[in-house]
Amino acid sequence: TSSCPRLVITGLMTIGKFGDPNPEPYFECLHECRQKVATAMGVDADSLELSMGMSGDFAKAIAAGSTSVRVGTAIFGSRPPAKLPPS
Repeated sequence: TSSCPRLVITGLMTIGKFGDPNPEPYFECLHECRQKVATAMGVDADSLELSMGMSGDFAKAIAAGSTSVRVGTAIFGSRPPAKLPPS
């Protein structure tokens, strides 16, 4: 855009709602958003990456068309809980 001439949009990203075991509606919504963004940008929708899913739902994300998934927990294990600063 003219207000951000050096900004290059290469794709869109989403994860499912925390605690919701069914991520498909969020993945479907991102597909719809990609089409709207592509139309607004005047580019082919397939030129925009879709980053969807994480370790717990990556198979569903891939089935939904994700071109990138985040699987750090599956590879490295869970992170320890964040430590709260002393009160």
